[in-house]
Amino acid sequence: MSKASNLSTVPSFIRNTVANIHPLNHTFLIHKVKDTWVEISYGEALEKIDAISAWLLNLGIQKGDRLSLIIENGPNYVYYDQALQQIGAINTSIYPTLTESEMEYILNDSGAKTIIAGTPFLFRKVLKIANNCPELIRIIPAFEDFEKFSDKIALNAGVVGLNQVISEGLSLVEQYRPAINAAREAILATDISCLIYTSGTTGIPKGVMLTHYNLTENVTNSLIQIPYVEKTDRFLSFLPLSHVFERTIYHIAIYTGSQIAFAQSLELLAKNMEEMQPTILCCVPRLLERIHDKAIKNGMSAGGIKTKIFSWALEIGKKYRIVQEAGKTPNIILSTEQKIAEKLVFSKIKAKTGGRLKFMVSGGGALPKNIGEFFGDLGITILEGFGLTETSPVMAVTERHRVIYGTVGRIIPGIEVAIQNIDTKEIYTIQTHDTFKEDLLSEEGEIIVRGHCVMKGYWNKPEETATVIDADNWFHTGDIGRFFRGNLQITDRLKNMLVNAYGKNIYPTPVENTYLKSPKIEQIFLVGDKREYITAIVIPGKETLQETFGLKNEFFENPDIFVDDKEIIEWIGQDIRKYSNELAKFERIKAFKVKRNPFSMEEGEITPTMKAKRKVIEKKYAADIDAMYLGEVEVD
Repeated sequence: MSKASNLSTVPSFIRNTVANIHPLNHTFLIHKVKDTWVEISYGEALEKIDAISAWLLNLGIQKGDRLSLIIENGPNYVYYDQALQQIGAINTSIYPTLTESEMEYILNDSGAKTIIAGTPFLFRKVLKIANNCPELIRIIPAFEDFEKFSDKIALNAGVVGLNQVISEGLSLVEQYRPAINAAREAILATDISCLIYTSGTTGIPKGVMLTHYNLTENVTNSLIQIPYVEKTDRFLSFLPLSHVFERTIYHIAIYTGSQIAFAQSLELLAKNMEEMQPTILCCVPRLLERIHDKAIKNGMSAGGIKTKIFSWALEIGKKYRIVQEAGKTPNIILSTEQKIAEKLVFSKIKAKTGGRLKFMVSGGGALPKNIGEFFGDLGITILEGFGLTETSPVMAVTERHRVIYGTVGRIIPGIEVAIQNIDTKEIYTIQTHDTFKEDLLSEEGEIIVRGHCVMKGYWNKPEETATVIDADNWFHTGDIGRFFRGNLQITDRLKNMLVNAYGKNIYPTPVENTYLKSPKIEQIFLVGDKREYITAIVIPGKETLQETFGLKNEFFENPDIFVDDKEIIEWIGQDIRKYSNELAKFERIKAFKVKRNPFSMEEGEITPTMKAKRKVIEKKYAADIDAMYLGEVEVD
């Protein structure tokens, strides 16, 4: 797809789509109501969008006001977001999983005037802290019968249901239509479109100011690099729209005229994939790991001839992929074998995804190389992307014809990405989309970037902004990486780096990914900074653990955080020893503890994007970690 002109604001995308791509009666959004998938046209959506805009203007909302959303993915998110965007207000989304204190901080730091709450649970959370937020004037529950939760509470802010907002707005639209159109035309590309608060792995969340220019340039330049998204495509949305990655996918879908179907939940995602048959799915590495683990488990546990066929098919798929990646054409024997493998094995796995996937995009974290290769063996293309909230987010993305597993692709057009020496600050290399060379191999260092993707700054935090954007306008990502075969390759986060007692630098992510190859391990957290050796907290996969040891749910409800069953510890230890052989001696786990249940957002241990909060975990389990350095649990 060629880059369109004069589409420099977020609300210009949908207006361009209905003017030049689809008629108003074309399906835009799809969601499930009770047991039925319901289609919503562009015309129906725009009617609600304009109604909400009229209501907001009547309330006195002005350009630059911050309006907050704490709501799951669905049509209501789209209506409210597009409505506030087209009058120049600023979307301040809040992760539904955040605590009440974190919500209160964001509402007050941003000075949000309204908040839309998607469920009774979220509405109750808002009610508890609403009177501590003096700028908040309206709370908008997006569900029926909300009065039973709020009637007996004295609130400073008014409460108006979304249905009433739309109903009242419909009667105001004609009166405010000139004002809506004028507001939309008055938006500058440099105006702030959204505040996205960082997940706070290392401190207080900061509001990242992303402009309309940041977001629209990111979309149009990403599509120059991956021109595979078409108006006939269907996205299945399940990652939170409060996160910049899914927000970008949502903008891409609107820009291209693709349909957006909303999954009911993560638990129902597999079912929804079969029902909706998406052509493009954007996901995080952990989901792909789970699909991989389940496919391997099902294939290898079938027994007899079925297991032999499964193993044979994967071997053929691997050979076929390697030949193709080398730029060669598979011979007739291998091609015939691949077709048989496709019919007997691969097609059945693909059917679980709906059977129409063109490709999947993985973001939000590093995808283990073996997981990417597995999907490549099946003939399912995984494109990896890389970026941060502060970079709008895409800095690099894989080209479909140049997949190199373990890398995150080519730099997108319009930006510069450099690798800088961590200590001396020497810049080893500066690369752009146009300087791409397939044989480029650079030194390793911090990844820095400048160009259209870099945020305007942190909201109300000029000092923090100055610490990450230097005098030459380079944004310092805090990620360590290099260029490998021209593609960007991420090693780890600079703040994650462990330096052992002997001065050896250890990046946890690639080490953890090595151990995560084990089908027994669900999560792993490496420890070892300033220590003599590496230890870990290991969480086994619940289903695998139950099946292997015949455990009941009572086992996981036990108040003891760590497992002391020697048989389970030895069972995990077998794979720790096995995969340690793939690592340097100073990277190997020498002791570990088995945690009964996964790290969770509710406990404040991980971020909404599943990244471990290192300081939180190390502080919370300090005594247990120290015990591993007293020789209590040793790996032979």
